[in-house]
Amino acid sequence: MVNPAGPHRLATGGQIDRTTRLRFFFDGVSYSGFPGDTLAAALLANGVRLVGRSFKYHRPRGILTAGSEEPNALVELRRNARREPNTRATAIELFDGLDARSQNRWPSLKVDVGALSSVLSPLFVAGFYYKTFMWPASFWEKVYEPAIRRAAGLGRASGEADPDGYEKTHAFCDLLVVGSGAAGLAAALAAGRAGARVILCEEDFVFGGRLNADTCEVDSLAGATWAEQAVAELQALSNVRMLLRTTVFGVYDGGTYGAVERVSDHLLVPAPHQPRQRLWKIVARRSVLAAGAIERPIVFGGNDRPGVMLASAVRTYLNRFAVAPGRRAAVFASCDDAWSTAFDLARHRIEVAAILDARPQVDRALADRAKELGIAVIAGAQVIDTRGGHELKTIVFRNGSNRTGELEVDLLAVSGGWNANLALATHLGNRPEWSDKVASFIPGKAPPGMAVVGAAAGHFTLSSALRDGIMAGTQAAETMGFAAKAMAVPQARGEFDGVTPLWHVAASRSKSFVDFQNDVTSDDVALAAREGFRSVELLKRYTTLGMATDQGKTSNLNGHAMMAELTGKAISDVGTTMLRPPYTPVAIAAFAGHHRGKEFRPTRLTAGHGWANESGATFVEAGQWLRAQWFAQPGETDWLATVSREVRETRERVGVCDVSTLGKIDVQGSDAGVFLDRVYANTFSTLPVGKVRYGLMLREDGIVMDDGTSARFAPDHYMMSTTTANASKVMQHLEHARQVLWPELDVQLASVTEQWSQYSIAGPRSRNLLARLLCGAYDVSDATLPYLGCAEFTWRGVSARIYRVSFSGELAYELAVPATFGDAAIRAIMDAGAGFGAVPYGTEALGVMRIEKGHVAGNELNGTTTAADLGLGRMMSPKKDFIGRVLAQRPGLTAADRPALVGIRPVDRGERLRAGAHFLAPGAAATMKHDEGYVTSVAFSPMLGHWIGLGLLKHGPSRYGQHVRAYDPVRNGDTLVEVVPPVFLDPEGKNLHG
Repeated sequence: MVNPAGPHRLATGGQIDRTTRLRFFFDGVSYSGFPGDTLAAALLANGVRLVGRSFKYHRPRGILTAGSEEPNALVELRRNARREPNTRATAIELFDGLDARSQNRWPSLKVDVGALSSVLSPLFVAGFYYKTFMWPASFWEKVYEPAIRRAAGLGRASGEADPDGYEKTHAFCDLLVVGSGAAGLAAALAAGRAGARVILCEEDFVFGGRLNADTCEVDSLAGATWAEQAVAELQALSNVRMLLRTTVFGVYDGGTYGAVERVSDHLLVPAPHQPRQRLWKIVARRSVLAAGAIERPIVFGGNDRPGVMLASAVRTYLNRFAVAPGRRAAVFASCDDAWSTAFDLARHRIEVAAILDARPQVDRALADRAKELGIAVIAGAQVIDTRGGHELKTIVFRNGSNRTGELEVDLLAVSGGWNANLALATHLGNRPEWSDKVASFIPGKAPPGMAVVGAAAGHFTLSSALRDGIMAGTQAAETMGFAAKAMAVPQARGEFDGVTPLWHVAASRSKSFVDFQNDVTSDDVALAAREGFRSVELLKRYTTLGMATDQGKTSNLNGHAMMAELTGKAISDVGTTMLRPPYTPVAIAAFAGHHRGKEFRPTRLTAGHGWANESGATFVEAGQWLRAQWFAQPGETDWLATVSREVRETRERVGVCDVSTLGKIDVQGSDAGVFLDRVYANTFSTLPVGKVRYGLMLREDGIVMDDGTSARFAPDHYMMSTTTANASKVMQHLEHARQVLWPELDVQLASVTEQWSQYSIAGPRSRNLLARLLCGAYDVSDATLPYLGCAEFTWRGVSARIYRVSFSGELAYELAVPATFGDAAIRAIMDAGAGFGAVPYGTEALGVMRIEKGHVAGNELNGTTTAADLGLGRMMSPKKDFIGRVLAQRPGLTAADRPALVGIRPVDRGERLRAGAHFLAPGAAATMKHDEGYVTSVAFSPMLGHWIGLGLLKHGPSRYGQHVRAYDPVRNGDTLVEVVPPVFLDPEGKNLHG
C-alpha cells in the first residue's frame, strides 16, 4: 500500500477534499485519492505515469492532457456487466471503489508482447492494409482476416446485459450556454439577470473551466473565487438551470441540441431509481458556444513518452488537483502561454531545468520573470528527441546555434499554441476559417442563433473571454425581447498571448507522433503526400489521422499544417476536415433510454386482450401489437391441432377474430376521393357511399407498398384499412402526399387505429350470429348489406360500424365499435354465438385461411413485388395517374420472366412444405443460375388434409400442372411440388357470398 497522500501530492492547495480518502484500484493495485480528483490526477499523485499502450505499435503511453481531449489514457472501467472500455482517465471523477485497468496490452502493462510490433514498424506504414495481405489469395479467409479481426478494436465490451438504467428528457430555453469558463459564466449572468430562461451545460464536474486551473485574477479575485461567486448567483436565479457533468455533443436543425448528463458515472453503482446517464434534447431560441480551446502539442521525436504533457495540463494538475506531475521539469513551447506553466512549477518549488522556446525572440517581461525565478531560458531551441523506457528521463534539444544539448528531466511541458474548440459550430456544415493572427481555425458562419465567444472564437485572453460573454449574453437577451441591464466587464490583467506556430521539428530522427491514439507519425503524413493523398479528407482516411475516439482534437491541425508545408500551400488552402456529432463518445444506451428489451417500443394491447387472455390465448407480437395466435382447448398439446380445429370450425360454423390491429385512417374532405385515386392504383372517387373496395398502394418506384380496403360513409368521408405492420408507414406516406405533393387538396387525415375495436365474424353462421347480437339495431340481410357493403348505426347506445368483407373466403363481417366498448363487444359477440358453435381464432388460423384462398400478405408484400407479380396487375387503372404508375412500367418490372404468384402442393401429399425454399427445375443443380423463385408462405390445410403454399415462380401462371423442386438447403429439404393456381378452396367464391 503506497502513502495515502501519494508521493506526488502537494502539501497544500487544490480543489480537493483532503478530509476524505477514496480507495481505488488500477491494474489490481490499491491506491488512494481525494474527492475532487480525476482518475488521472490520482494516478499521477501516486506516481503512476505509465497508463496504457498505443493502438498500433503498443508503445508506452502516459497522460497527455487533463480533459476530454485525452488521446492516450484510455482505461477499462468497472467489471463484469458494468465493464466500460475506452474511458478517459482525465475525465473520470474519482469515487470510492473505482476499479480501472489498462488496455491493449498482454500479459501486462509493463511487459507487453505487442510492443514487438514497433520492430516491424517499417511494414506498418500508412495505408499498409491497402498494400499487403494480397497474396496468396487463399490466405485471406484462413489467415489474414482472422488475424486482422483479433488485432482490431480497442478495449473489451462487457458482452453482458447492462444492469443500469438510462433516461431521455426534453428541455426548452431562451438561451443555451455551452461551457462554464469565464466566457460562459459571463454570458449566463448577462442573460440570466435579464430574466431569460438559461440552461448552462458543463462537461466537467465543477463549474469554472480554466479559471480553476490557471493562476489568474478577475476583478482582483482569484479566478476560481470569481467563478464560485458567479456560479452561486446563477444557482440562485430561478430562471437558470445549471447542468454539471453534461456534454453538449451535437447541434441539429431548428435550434435543437443533444446533450448527455452523466448522472451516476461518479458512483460505484447508481442510487435506486436513478439513471446512469440522461440524454437531453434541448431546444433553444439562442445559444452561446463557450467551449474554450484545446492546447496543441508539437510533433517531435519521442513526443509520446510518458512524462511529456501539454503545458496547460501540467498547470491543471498543479493548481486544481495539487499534484506535481514531475520532480524536475522543462518547458518546450512556441507561445507565451506556456511560460506560465514554468512559473507555476517554480511557485510550487518544482525545479524547472529550462524553458526552451522555439522563437528566437521572446517577450522581455516573460524573460525577466523567468530570471527572477532562476529559470534558464534557451531561445530558438527545439526538442528533437526524448529518452527513457516507460517514463521520460532525458530530452535532447538543439539550440538556436544548431548545437545539441541534453537535459535530465522527468517532465516536459509542451505547447504549440491553442486551437479554438469550434466543433459544435461546424455540425451543421459551417466551415471554419483560418486565422494567421492566432494560428488557429476559427468559426466562420455559425449555425443559426449561435454566438461563439471567448477562446472558442479564437479570442484567447481572459479579458476578451469576459467581454465576449457579456456581450453575447446581453445581445441574446435583447434580441428575444428581454430588458438586459448594463453589466460592467470584469477586469483581468497581465496576459500574454503571443504565438509563432511550430508544427513539426524537422530535425527529429526518431518517431514523431501526430495522432497519438492511432499512432500516426510525421513519416505517415509525408508518405501520404508522396503517394498523392494530399486532400485533408484523403489524408484522414489513408493514415487514420483524426479517426480515433478523440476525433483528432490534439492532432488534426498539426497533420494538416504539415501537409500544407509538404505541398507548398497555405493552411487556409489546405483546409481542415469537418467535425460531426457526437463531440465526445456517447453510450448507445443513452440514446436508447428506457427503450430496450421489452421496453424497446410500447407493447400495444387491443381492447379485447383481457378477454382473450381469459380464454386461454397464446399471444404473438404482430407489429407493435400483441395478438392472439391461437386458443388452445384442454387436451390440445400441439399448436397445429389447435389451429386446424379453429379453421375447420370457422369454415363449418362461425369463428371470431380480433382484427383491431389493422391500420385505420380516417380520410375526410371534399377532395378525399381525388386524393385516394392518386395514392391507390385503382379508382376510389367513383365508389358509392355505403360500399367498400379493395385497394392496392404502390411506392414511388412502382413496387407494391400495401394493400387493404377503403369504405365510403359519405361523399367526403372514407375509412381506410391497412395491414397491421404497415399502418405507420402508410400514414407517413399519405401525409407526405397530402402536405408535400398535393397541398392544394381539401383533405384531412387522422390515424384512428386505437380508437376503434374491430372483430371479424366469419363462417356460414356469421349472419345468424350478427342477427342475434344486433337484435334489430341493423338489418344484416343480403338485401340490406350485400358483399362489400358498409354502414354506420347505433347499437346499445353506441356508434358502431359494420363492413361485409372477408379475408377467410367465407361469408364474413367486421363489426367496429369505439375501443372503450371493445371488451364488452367481444364478450357480447361470443355470448350471442354460443348457440351457433362460435369459436375464437387467432392469427395462425387467419393465415391458414388466407393461404387457402390465395390472399397475399406481408410475406408476399415484401418490398420487391409488383402488382403484376401478385396477379393484381389489372387493378392498376389506365385511366388515371397515381403514385408509382410510371416507374412500375420500367422494363425490369414488366419482364415476362419475373417470378409471379402461384400455389404449390407437394406431389407426395404427406410431405411438409417450408417457407423460404427455392424453386428449381427437377434435376437442376442447386446454384443461383438455376434459381426460379421461392416459397413465400406455407400452411397445413385441414380442409384439404395436406400442406399447401404460395410462392413466386418464373413464368408462374403459365406453369400450372408442372412439377418443380422446393429446395431448402438450410433445413435439408428437397420436395417435389406441383404448381397450381393460388386459390385452393372455393375458387368460384360461393361461400363468400353466402
